[in-house]
Amino acid sequence: MKTRTIKAVAEGQWVVDGAGVKLKRIFGFGDTALTDPFLLLDNFGSDNPEDYIAGFPWHPHRGIETITYMLEGVVEHRDSLGNSGVIKSGQVQWMTAGSGIVHQEMPKAYEGTMRGFQLWANLPKKDKMTRPSYRDIKAADMKEYKGEGFSLKLICGEYGGVEGPAQDIVIKPWFFDVKAEPGAAFTLDLRPEDNVLCCVFEGSGKLDGKDGRVLTPGQLAVLQDGDALDCHASKEGLRFMLMAGKPLNEPVAWRGSIVMNTEAELNRAYNEYRAGKFIK
Repeated sequence: MKTRTIKAVAEGQWVVDGAGVKLKRIFGFGDTALTDPFLLLDNFGSDNPEDYIAGFPWHPHRGIETITYMLEGVVEHRDSLGNSGVIKSGQVQWMTAGSGIVHQEMPKAYEGTMRGFQLWANLPKKDKMTRPSYRDIKAADMKEYKGEGFSLKLICGEYGGVEGPAQDIVIKPWFFDVKAEPGAAFTLDLRPEDNVLCCVFEGSGKLDGKDGRVLTPGQLAVLQDGDALDCHASKEGLRFMLMAGKPLNEPVAWRGSIVMNTEAELNRAYNEYRAGKFIK
């Protein structure tokens, strides 16, 4: 067993996106090789509706998958294919943009702290123009793996014989919500071929052994190679999102909400969008 150590730590930065949504960008629009096959992770959270109510009006996506995990709150979505729905507390929307989709995501005022994550996962070159699709995942559909002092809520992937509800995803990622009890110490088995990212959002703790670095909310650890994660929660507990996937090792051409492999493909996508020929 080779325990992973920390390669790099990303500090989330506050940004304003969409029509005026204040959020913490954990990573994105930077070194895509460092987080491959993941492109962006946003952590949103506020008890003031003015920080998020303007939402994300109609915009295009192509070449990626977006995964929205609502910890608390309500977001309504609509798209150019006629799909519509509501993501509520504890639910997930997994959108495969594929060849192209235009959609909007509009949060609703919420009594309490509206919070959650949106992750962008890259699609391989061979799958970038696949048919767009949605998967709305209810909280009750997400099973838990329970260990000694910790639990994993599985959104996508398999651990200890428990499978997440997001099945048949092209890049076969892991997307887990990991919660550790105060002072818990435990080891997670990892796939050695994966790039593994962990974003702390509650409590604090160490992900590289008892003598490792203490990580606090808003920090993301990019881990070195290995097949195990040595976790140690602080006395206040620890909760983090674990994202793992095999790197695609493909060129990335990225502008805005569209991600392709070449600048020519990227320019074609935006030309099609302006010409009204984006949806296939």
